[in-house]
Amino acid sequence: MPSVSPMRKVVRSGSLLILGLGGIAAAVVLSRPGLSLPSATGGSITDSPKEVIDQVWQIVYRDYMDSSGAYTESRWRQLRGELLRKSYADSDASYEAIRGMLDSLNDPYTRFLDPKEFKEMQIDTTGELMGVGIQLGLDKETKELVVISPIDGTPASRAGVQSKDVIVTIDGASTEGMSTSDAVKLIRGPEGSEVVLGLRRDGRVLNVPLIRARIELNAVKSSLNTAQDGSKVGYIRLKTFNANASREMRDAIRELEEQEADGYVLDLRSNPGGLLEASVDIARQWLNEGTIVSTRTREGIRDVRRATGSALTDKPMVVLINEGSASASEILSGALQENNRAELVGMKTFGKGLVQAVRGLADGSGMTVTIAK
Repeated sequence: MPSVSPMRKVVRSGSLLILGLGGIAAAVVLSRPGLSLPSATGGSITDSPKEVIDQVWQIVYRDYMDSSGAYTESRWRQLRGELLRKSYADSDASYEAIRGMLDSLNDPYTRFLDPKEFKEMQIDTTGELMGVGIQLGLDKETKELVVISPIDGTPASRAGVQSKDVIVTIDGASTEGMSTSDAVKLIRGPEGSEVVLGLRRDGRVLNVPLIRARIELNAVKSSLNTAQDGSKVGYIRLKTFNANASREMRDAIRELEEQEADGYVLDLRSNPGGLLEASVDIARQWLNEGTIVSTRTREGIRDVRRATGSALTDKPMVVLINEGSASASEILSGALQENNRAELVGMKTFGKGLVQAVRGLADGSGMTVTIAK
């Protein structure tokens, strides 16, 4: 393999952490015993829409990992009583109450998704997107909408949208105070229609017109290249960690092995992440031994994922990363580096450390909730 240049380390400890982000969220479900709590007055909580309010409350009470210091159990119990004593005319009214309840946590990654938004998230993680090809996040300190990464080959990527761009307007409307869910609603639309994003970059605001398109995500693209010294280099571009990523990666490695690749370049640049399980499965395709990721719940329970001796190749590899490499990309690149399996080349990654679960609710809505770090 050709020599590569040194870079700053992406992680500084043995345990790498994950953040589930914006449009594609990490899906990790921890099973816990149900709670038995006294009923609040003001009607049965099994009556919709109060049932969904209480379901969201229970999930947070049971599983939430507080990273901001805004959560207290006593206040959370008090809030339950206040919300269940109220009457709600329809689902929209209860959804507004739920969003207000979650806003009190000061955690932009714990958020409610109405049935349409939840369905779109499920589509996202199975390999298809509709829109302009941007993964969004909310800056925890400034509360501004930021681009985690544009997806390769999409309208956003072709227009030059960059990781860390701040979205200040959508079709001229200010995004101040806007949630990622609300932003996604405005950015998505009919195929072929236009949306104009106002992006702040280096102190300047750029108005970028984008034409919406149907974006089918093939997670993996691969090719065999010949280096100047005659060695065969297998190049694998991993765009996202969706439900198809692990299978597509396995197929790519096997095909390149059959073509007698001497080494590999794994390209994770501008990969915004996705499903935690996909990152673990893919790491096991490259690693025979070692820890892949360790997470910790609020009770201090550790969940350690390790290699299983099932690597498909042990040939040398280099991993390419940049500031748009986030979430599951950081897990995979960090695991390969920390276990001395690969050298990382590029820029410092996006760099966060929280794990979100995606939970379906009784009426077809859903939520993402921070459960570990």
